[in-house]
Amino acid sequence: MTYFLQNVVNALQWGSFYALIALGYSMVYSILMLFNFAHGDIFMVGSYIGFGVAAALVALSAAGVVVLPSWLIFTLTILVTMILTAMLGMAVERVGYRPLRDAPRASAAITGLMIGIILETGNLAILGARRVRFPDLIESVTYEIGGVYVTNKKIMIVVVSLLFMVAMQYFVSKTKWGMAMRAMAYDYLVVPLMGVSINSIARLTFAIGSALAAVAGILYGIAYPVLDPYMGVLFGWKAFVAAILGGRGSIMGATLAGFLLGFIEIFVAMVFPSTLRDLIAYSIILLILVFRPHGFFGEPYSAKLRL
Repeated sequence: MTYFLQNVVNALQWGSFYALIALGYSMVYSILMLFNFAHGDIFMVGSYIGFGVAAALVALSAAGVVVLPSWLIFTLTILVTMILTAMLGMAVERVGYRPLRDAPRASAAITGLMIGIILETGNLAILGARRVRFPDLIESVTYEIGGVYVTNKKIMIVVVSLLFMVAMQYFVSKTKWGMAMRAMAYDYLVVPLMGVSINSIARLTFAIGSALAAVAGILYGIAYPVLDPYMGVLFGWKAFVAAILGGRGSIMGATLAGFLLGFIEIFVAMVFPSTLRDLIAYSIILLILVFRPHGFFGEPYSAKLRL
């Protein structure tokens, strides 16, 4: 039982990364009806931006220029990185996707792949292929609860992730901008007739999705400090699967699917060899989609892509 509970804690942390990234996928898919395959690399860039911001703040604090406590450095790192990564997301939408809005969806999908390659290559050109270590913003403290070891970092990652997911749910369901986003997801053509700018909603969607990916990147850097230029590829594809499994336009669905994927991967590796983890995990997800082809909370019309 202790071993089981220990893996539950690990799965909650792992699922937090998938859930935050999947939210961005789900938003773009539901509102603009396209798959932003560059989203995984935006997660990667967000983690590197967070690395740069955190390193700069730590250096300034160590030099005595501005003495900042660790919690404030962590908070400022998240806020600044979210803003910068949101600007990157808006640039991707403006340059890469807006000119293809009336083009076949396959063209936009290919564009997303190319943007991802550009982000990866740009990272390599600027920083090189050497991996970097994320600064230690939070001193690790381990708690033992009934034989289960939980660190303060794991608790913080899960709590922060859930807070952002709840805030996202509130924004979409209670604010005017969120209402406009839901209306656009429901009827793409009628919304402009109601005085809502499609371009504004598209920018906002990419900005929020990219900001959430940046949060995931920072939390990943805190949990697993070594950053790699290609780290976004695998995370991006798995978060994409979680977004589809959750159902089009469902924040709750993307969240549950992200955590479910994290649980499946951790517990499959607990029972079977780790080499079979992805095979068994995706087989389980495929079986779920056979019986729930529109995802957990998706509607039947959500499968009608404008190809």
